[in-house]
Amino acid sequence: MGLLEALLLGIIQGLTEFLPVSSSGHLELAKFMLGDTSIPEESLLMTLVLHGATALSTIVVFRKDLAEIFRGLLQFKWNEQMIFSLKIILSMVPAVMVGLLFEAQIESLFGGQVLLVGSMLIVTAILLLLADRAKTTNKSVSYRDAIIIGIAQAIAIMPGISRSGATISTSVLLKIDRTRAARFSFLMVVPIILGAMAKDLMSASVSIEAAQVAPLIVGFIAAFVTGILACTWMIALVQKARLTYFAIYCFVVGFAAIIYAFFIA
Repeated sequence: MGLLEALLLGIIQGLTEFLPVSSSGHLELAKFMLGDTSIPEESLLMTLVLHGATALSTIVVFRKDLAEIFRGLLQFKWNEQMIFSLKIILSMVPAVMVGLLFEAQIESLFGGQVLLVGSMLIVTAILLLLADRAKTTNKSVSYRDAIIIGIAQAIAIMPGISRSGATISTSVLLKIDRTRAARFSFLMVVPIILGAMAKDLMSASVSIEAAQVAPLIVGFIAAFVTGILACTWMIALVQKARLTYFAIYCFVVGFAAIIYAFFIA
């Protein structure tokens, strides 16, 4: 993989991990368009590096929130931070179960599935349109809400369904405050990403060759920097109820992918 391809994939991952347009779907489309011929080990390593970069960017943006949560947990008291942490754990359960029970089926959804990605991008667009029209409230995330949002995250494992779009839209449709919805959505994914990275590292023999170092560094930096910008921007957009623009984008890209799959590929 060349430096330009690594830069492009890093920017795509950093932007689409937080913007509601599906990072997995865009990476699949990008790899397809670039004619990705990476061997599985190299492709896996780049995927791990890019996801690590976006996880780190989340930690940087929400460093104060995370520090407050950890301080609360270290006190071993039933406080607000402990309750929030339990809700985060609850939200992780559906995605973890789906990932463990249907790993082979999930892997089959990736790898040039242009039609599937296009169809799921349209689903994402519909969710965003519905969320943008929901009323603004001051409601917090309940235990029940955490499970429902977690189910939305599990469904978003499919390429083309935006994880942030699905979780934030679900939160807003549950009448949760938009700022709280964005905060919960972004924080709940950090343990999932880190857990998935650890699993992949333990289950696969990944080695780094000298020629891979530069592309990995370029991809990491690109994903990290654009991730910070996209995460900060997305929080402001959710507060102002401006998700319709992303819905239009998802409709356009989704229909383009479907047309390509049917008439060109």
